[in-house]
Amino acid sequence: MLIELPDVRLALEKDQLVPFFQPVVELRTGRLRGFEVLARWHHPEHGLTLPSNFIALAEANGLIGELTHQIFRKAFLAAHLLPDDLTLAVNVSPIQMQDENLPAQILRDTEETRFPLSRLVVEITESALHRDLKQAQTVAADLKTMGCRLALDDFGTGYSSLRHLQSMHFDEIKIDQSFVREMTTDRNCRKIVAAIVGLGQSLGLETVAEGVETEEQADMLIWLGCELAQGWRYGKAEAAEAIPRTITAPPITPLPGLTTPGNDWASSSLEALPTLRLAQLQAVYDGAPVGLCFLDRNFRYVNLNRRLAEMNGIDLKSHLGRTVREMFPEWFLLSEPYLRRALQGEAISGVEVHIPNLMPGEINRELIASYQPAWDEADEVIGISVSLLDVTEHRRVDEARHRGATSQAPSFEVNPEVPWVMDSEGNDLQVSSRWVQTTPLGKDRTRNLHWLEALNTLDLEPTIRAMKHALQTGKPIDVEYRIEGVEGGWRWMRSRGTARFADNGEITRWYGSVEDINDRKLQEQAANEASSQSATEDHETLAKGILLGQTLQSLSEVVGEDESAAQEIA
Repeated sequence: MLIELPDVRLALEKDQLVPFFQPVVELRTGRLRGFEVLARWHHPEHGLTLPSNFIALAEANGLIGELTHQIFRKAFLAAHLLPDDLTLAVNVSPIQMQDENLPAQILRDTEETRFPLSRLVVEITESALHRDLKQAQTVAADLKTMGCRLALDDFGTGYSSLRHLQSMHFDEIKIDQSFVREMTTDRNCRKIVAAIVGLGQSLGLETVAEGVETEEQADMLIWLGCELAQGWRYGKAEAAEAIPRTITAPPITPLPGLTTPGNDWASSSLEALPTLRLAQLQAVYDGAPVGLCFLDRNFRYVNLNRRLAEMNGIDLKSHLGRTVREMFPEWFLLSEPYLRRALQGEAISGVEVHIPNLMPGEINRELIASYQPAWDEADEVIGISVSLLDVTEHRRVDEARHRGATSQAPSFEVNPEVPWVMDSEGNDLQVSSRWVQTTPLGKDRTRNLHWLEALNTLDLEPTIRAMKHALQTGKPIDVEYRIEGVEGGWRWMRSRGTARFADNGEITRWYGSVEDINDRKLQEQAANEASSQSATEDHETLAKGILLGQTLQSLSEVVGEDESAAQEIA
C-alpha cells in the first residue's frame, strides 16, 4: 500500500483518523486494567489502515502533533464508556518528546474532554531517549507533575540504560512483542523476558507484556512474575463501539489449578523484589539444620548455606564459582553419577555417602544426600539442589545399641541408594557402612571380592557371570541377588553401576549403588505362587473332568452292552 504525504494531509483535514482500543489485563486474574489507544485511518480506498503506513510520514513532515491531537481527543471523549478505575495508554513519538509544548497540549485535551490525568499512561519509546536526553527528561518531568503515569515502550529493542530508567521516573516497562512471541521456543528470548521482569521488580515498576497470543505465553509470563499483558489472547484493538462488550466479557484467567503469583504463597516469593527474595532464601538456607547448596549445570557452586560450609570445613565464599570436582575431587567421583542423573530430570533422595577419615583423629562420616533437579519456566533443568544430612552420630548410636542388645533382632534397614566404588578388576574399594551392617561379614571382608561371600550360593554363579561380562565389555552393571542378613535369612538386592573410562578407553573405576528390592521380589513371588496355584487347580479340575468323562463313557458302554445282551436273551 503506497501512502503519500498529500494523503496524510487530506486525512487530517477530513478527520479520518480514529482511535482503536486494545485491552490491557492483569495476567493473574484476567481483570481488565485499561486500554491502549492505537491510531487507525479509515482510508476511502484502502479501508482500515494501520499506523505503520502513515506515522513515519507524519513525523517527518511536522504533522505528528496534529495527528496525536485528533487521536487523543477522540479517545478521551470515548472514555465516558469506561469505568472510573480503567486507564488509557497513549503513545507519543520520539520527536514529540523534544517538544516542550507536548505536556500543555495533553493538558488541554484532557481538560476539554474532562478525562482525569491520573488515569492517563503516556508511553515513550526507547529511541526518544537518544535525541536530547535532557529535553526528554524535562518533558517527562512535566507529564509526571501533571499526574500522568509514564511507560517505557518496546523495552529491549533500543539502547536505553539503567540511568535512563532511573532519571525518567517510569511507572511501567513494556516488553516488546518480538521477545514474547519467541519466548516459548527460544531460550534466549525467554531469559531476556525474565531479566526485564526482574529489572522491573527491582525498580518497583510494573511490567506489561505486548503481543500475548497463546495460553503457553501467558502461563510462562505469570511464572516469571509479569503483572500485565495485552495481545490477541485478550482482545484485538477495536473501535470505541466495542468497548462495552469488552468490559462485560468474562475475564480470561489462567488454567484451573495453576498456582500464580499473588495466590497463596506468592507474596513471600514471586512478588517479592529480587533483593528481598535473596534475603528470604538466604535466611531459610542458613536456618536449615542440613547442608544445602545449588549447583549450576557445570556443577559449580552458585549458593550454599553456612551449615554446608561448616560440614566441608571451608569458608562459604571459597565455594562460590568453583566446581565440586575442584573442591572435593574424591567426593565428586562418588556423587557424579547422581548429579548427572539429576541433570536428566531425575529426583534422587536417600543416597548414603560414606566419607573415610582423611586426617589423624578424625572419624568416618556418614551422610544422607538428596539431589533435586531445578526447572525453569520451560521445564528445562537449570541446576541441582543438593542437601546433605550428617548422620554420623546417629549411626554410632545405632551401632552401639546393636552391639549392646544382641537379643533384640534389629529390622533390616537400607536406604534406597547405597553407593559403592569398584576398581577395573571388580574389587570393592569403598562401600557404605550401612552395607557392612546388613551382612555378618564385617568391614574387612566387604573389600575386594569378599562381599561375594554374603551371596546365596544359587545367585553366586549368575552374579559372577554378569560382573565378568560388564568388566570385559564396559557395559552397565545391573544384577539381582540375595544376601545373608546379620540375623540370618536372605534378602533380595539389586546392584547397578557404570564405568568411568580413561582417555585411552580403559576402565579406571566403577561407580554404582545397591538397593533393597526384597519387598518387590516377595510380592512377585507371591503373585507367581498364586498364579501357579490357580493353574494347578485348573489342571486338577480339568483332570477330574476328563476322568469323569471317561467314567461316564465307560458306564455308557457297559449299559449299552447290557441292553444288547438283554435283547438277545429276549
